[in-house]
Amino acid sequence: MENGIIVVGGGASGMMAAGRAAQCGAPVLLLEKTGRLGNKLRITGKGRCNVTNQAELREFITHFGPQGRFLYRAFSRFFHEDLRAFLQQRGVPTVIERGGRIFPYSNEAEDVVRALTAYLTEGRVEIRYRAPVRRLLIEEGRVAGVELEDGSALPARAVILATGGLSYPLTGSNGDGYRLAGEVGHRLIPQRPALVPLVTKEPWVASLQGVALRNVRASLLVSEEVRAQQFGEMLFTHFGLSGPIILTLSKAAVAALGQGRVQISIDLKPALSDEQLDARLRRDLDEVGKKTFRNILKGLVPLRMRDLYVTLTGIPADKPGHQITAAERQRLMSSLRDLRLTVIGARPIEEAIITAGGVDLSEVEPRTMESRRVRGLYFCGEVLDLDADTGGYNLQAAFSTGYLAGECAAEPGASA
Repeated sequence: MENGIIVVGGGASGMMAAGRAAQCGAPVLLLEKTGRLGNKLRITGKGRCNVTNQAELREFITHFGPQGRFLYRAFSRFFHEDLRAFLQQRGVPTVIERGGRIFPYSNEAEDVVRALTAYLTEGRVEIRYRAPVRRLLIEEGRVAGVELEDGSALPARAVILATGGLSYPLTGSNGDGYRLAGEVGHRLIPQRPALVPLVTKEPWVASLQGVALRNVRASLLVSEEVRAQQFGEMLFTHFGLSGPIILTLSKAAVAALGQGRVQISIDLKPALSDEQLDARLRRDLDEVGKKTFRNILKGLVPLRMRDLYVTLTGIPADKPGHQITAAERQRLMSSLRDLRLTVIGARPIEEAIITAGGVDLSEVEPRTMESRRVRGLYFCGEVLDLDADTGGYNLQAAFSTGYLAGECAAEPGASA
């Protein structure tokens, strides 16, 4: 492999990088520290694998925040239509679902791993399992190979780091790539959880464990100032909140801790204006005036939330609807419009879907994914300081940066 390429990490970006480098004619060795490839990929999207999103490029980029500009070149080389064609060619058709999310038609993440494994086979990529890397070998400012934990040295003309982040360490993602990059002089942006469930203060939240809300709006407030909003689905857990819109708000929520009181406000009726919601409540209370407040709540909130709303509004559960006062109706409306929970933390980074932070993008060439500090060293995937909202954006970035890194590392004379 002295004149070949070593890819460190057998996840989504590493498999794509190895396959593309081999397709471009380079001999490739893929090193995976565990006993199989695609460990984290197999569990993404609850095992369904949300591979990408159909959003057009400009919108797609916005989901990464300011860092998204770094991805223009990678997406120009390999974007969602290319990924869908790649999977289709290997027997994995895809479908578009709500929010533009794209999944394998089979709803099986295992099929995506199978397609990537076929790509490696096509290129005759050599795979070595249970081969953790101790350090990168550097000679005169360029990479010369890697040293494994067993002390053996493997020479190479290029190395691609595709080691993932810190989330889900049981899949092999334990931050090795950050250490390896830091040891050769790369600046690292502090790692923190992104797309992570939030822990809340209110004791009543545990009684709602498993309750899912759809078509609601969640707002992130810091000292009463609205910082961000998301519309869609969320989930109550025994410790707090999770689900797509909460995960999307989580990075900003975690960053705001310590800046003031951090809260999530849930609007259960975002499709209605205040006037429309008030009119509906008046109508419901008039039409079923003899029914108790507890029974009236059945048409307004999930069944398991009725007791909570009795407590929040202070309206007796057995009070007939026609006896509910204007002030009580206003309290009900306010609690439907603004259900507050206080954020006191997040679940551990090991439980985050992805890791924020990583290798500083200013030290990586976006046109090639090559290090600006060490010639012949390339990066792709979650080891980079890139993270996006939920919806398939992060996996697409992994595939695209892997594709570009593999292609550029394989070019004759690359980094000479």
